[in-house]
Amino acid sequence: MTENLLLVWAMLLFVAVIAGKLAYKFGAPSLLLFLGVGMLFGFHFIDFQSFEFTQFVGMVALCIILFSGGMDTKFTEIKPVLSQGITLATVGVALTALLVGGFIYFFSSWIGLALSFPIALLLASTMSSTDSASVFSILRSKKQGLQQNLRPLLELESGSNDPMAYMLTVLLVSVVSLTDGGISLGGAILQFFVQMGVGCALGYGVGRLAVFTINRINIKNNTSLYSVLLLAFMFFSFSFTELMWGNGYLAVYISGLVVGNNKLSHRAHLITFFDGFTWLAQIILFLTIGLLVNIEELIRPEVLILGGAVGLFLILIGRPVSVFLTLLPFRKLTTKARLYISWVGLRGAVPIIFAIYPIVEGVPEGELIFNVVFLCTLISLLVQGTTVSSMANWLGLAYVEKEPLFKVGVPDSIKSNFSELEVTSEMISRGDTLRDVALPDNTLVVMVYRDGGYFVPRGGSQIAIGDRLLIVSDRSEEELQEVYTTLGIKDVMSLR
Repeated sequence: MTENLLLVWAMLLFVAVIAGKLAYKFGAPSLLLFLGVGMLFGFHFIDFQSFEFTQFVGMVALCIILFSGGMDTKFTEIKPVLSQGITLATVGVALTALLVGGFIYFFSSWIGLALSFPIALLLASTMSSTDSASVFSILRSKKQGLQQNLRPLLELESGSNDPMAYMLTVLLVSVVSLTDGGISLGGAILQFFVQMGVGCALGYGVGRLAVFTINRINIKNNTSLYSVLLLAFMFFSFSFTELMWGNGYLAVYISGLVVGNNKLSHRAHLITFFDGFTWLAQIILFLTIGLLVNIEELIRPEVLILGGAVGLFLILIGRPVSVFLTLLPFRKLTTKARLYISWVGLRGAVPIIFAIYPIVEGVPEGELIFNVVFLCTLISLLVQGTTVSSMANWLGLAYVEKEPLFKVGVPDSIKSNFSELEVTSEMISRGDTLRDVALPDNTLVVMVYRDGGYFVPRGGSQIAIGDRLLIVSDRSEEELQEVYTTLGIKDVMSLR
């Protein structure tokens, strides 16, 4: 029996990876294909109906996804958009829940379902946040640059708005659950601030402790254990914060942010491990959700009508209105930027995981909520997920993002600056050999890329316009930038 189970999961993972490859080729979100593989196997081959197990898988996967997303986020990039991102992640989520909840309440009465306002608000709250797994994977796989700091803003919002939606979902489940007497408005507000405050404090503290421990502990005889140690800190951040009445998802994201923005031993090895582990978590999560879905319930008329209407309202009205209202104080963002932020409000695994909570807690309309949320997620991934790149091009916000040709893993213990630049006509105006280029002291060109090949240059080596140089320098970034400016070099990429 165990061998058969492993065989099934091996097949699922293999088919999911092939589907992800096809999705990238045709411009579709790979996560949508993972979900489709799970639904296909669940409909024809596997009988799986464990909401509790799916909830546990979702909790573990979200911890990994949020932590890894925090590690990959550079604070220098999100600092200029910190206020916008936090506002979208809190006020924006609440406004989205309120707008969509109001629509569900009136529309459900109009089609004869007559959901109560708390139930309608609960359904809306599960879908009120953008999904970090979807946003991270789509934006980073497209390799497309976005103007006006939109990419770090969208990643910050998607990585930090899940706690707000989680809080709203848990509070509303408590209000409508048959097993609980409810909670007062004052108690809900107090609980929100306690969870957010404790989550921020413990997330930062555990992140700092993780950095200190990894940099000081000596297990160089087996460097793979550093990944295991950081994984332990990640799960500790979530579980200990939850134990202390804080928001574990917020704590995990902040811990990852702290770890990723401090000097860390074996950084390259840790990032490689978490990148692969995050993809595995996403695949397993979406496959498990796909297996859980009952297609016969999904195509019931009330689910199709309500889910379709809510999905379109969320995309065309709910998300845009909440974004424009939330971003009113921030005058620098153009209308096109606000439209793009409104469009990249992808829903994914997170709303579906949150929609499991009402079922587990015995909410009478729990299965309806789950099926409607699942249908809305499919609509979002199909409509928004497939047009992330084309919408940026249509609004004139996209540019070609160059990838570095020199894949250099630089340990944090090395203080030197590694950068890559392209040779310009002004750079070789005094002569076309390397010694003719007026680079500062303690700065070396260690490798040259030309016509698909690499070579190590000498002082007398000739360089040509379009060559890309790998440069190592002990000078500060500010000093190097001044030199590059005088040489007419604008295309410089830092390799740290």
